[in-house]
Amino acid sequence: QVHLEESGGGLVQSGGSLRLSCAASGWNLGEWDVGWFREAPGKQREGVACIENNDNEIYYIDSVKGRFTISRDNAKNMVYLQMDNLEPDDTAVYYCALQSGVGLGVADFTSWGQGTQVTVSS
Repeated sequence: QVHLEESGGGLVQSGGSLRLSCAASGWNLGEWDVGWFREAPGKQREGVACIENNDNEIYYIDSVKGRFTISRDNAKNMVYLQMDNLEPDDTAVYYCALQSGVGLGVADFTSWGQGTQVTVSS
């Protein structure tokens, strides 16, 4: 069974940067497309970025394009989310997950980690 663990969250000021990491155990992460999601208080969980296992396709939601970068290191069994120019609206718990379906919605992903809190102060 795949276990994912997110890390790298924290408190930063608006305009700051954080790098989130998603570590996998129990499976070869390189065989999976991996997504980053976030859930803000009172809001539904939403997809932020997704990277295919062969790096051929990368997707971002419009609100993070140009600010966030998803990448992976299959040799280390890791996926990253570099977040620059952070805004207060980016405040949320961030999760990584494996794509098990054909879409980019929450229902198309599995093996969710526990999440890491990102808080951006204005």
